[in-house]
Amino acid sequence: MEIWIGTTNKGKLAEMRPLLEKAFPELVVHSIEELPHYSQPPEDGKTFLDNARIKARSVKVMKPGVWVLAEDSGLEVEGLGGLPGIHSARYAGPHARDSENVAKLLKMLQIRSVANRNARFLCTMVAFDPQGNEHIFTGELKGVIGKNPVGQMGFGYDPVFVPLGETKSMAELGPAFKNKHSHRAQATLILIDKILSQNKL
Repeated sequence: MEIWIGTTNKGKLAEMRPLLEKAFPELVVHSIEELPHYSQPPEDGKTFLDNARIKARSVKVMKPGVWVLAEDSGLEVEGLGGLPGIHSARYAGPHARDSENVAKLLKMLQIRSVANRNARFLCTMVAFDPQGNEHIFTGELKGVIGKNPVGQMGFGYDPVFVPLGETKSMAELGPAFKNKHSHRAQATLILIDKILSQNKL
């Protein structure tokens, strides 16, 4: 039994793979890095759902008859009108590193003297079952943006995102917290419930 995940992001794979393998010990989880002739399509959608669907459909073409999934996720900051949103991975430029995106986010908050630092991580996941039916799952994690990056674990905006009810950043809380509470973990767990309800891979 197998499932193909439409991402090359090692951080995302590290979140989703353990949850899937724990739920289905016989499952083999693949990433698109294992497809030698696969070319990632442009993520030019206007929403997280658009981009997740673009990626999932491109994998489905290559791997019909099995579960495939892709997700698009990002950070929305209230005081910035929902930015960086779907541009989260490219906020500081097309090939920006995580640290550059974080630096731009903090700079924009400072330049605009933003008092409202409430934020949320959003994940929209699109999966196709072996029969080709589309399923959509979402996850959300609310929090606030800290003043400075703190912590060495995680990726993306984790060093400046402090979940509600916590005093540490996601990058300090680490994998155990993320695998239980993150927006991506929430969407993955709903996917797992769906697979279990269908009782098939």
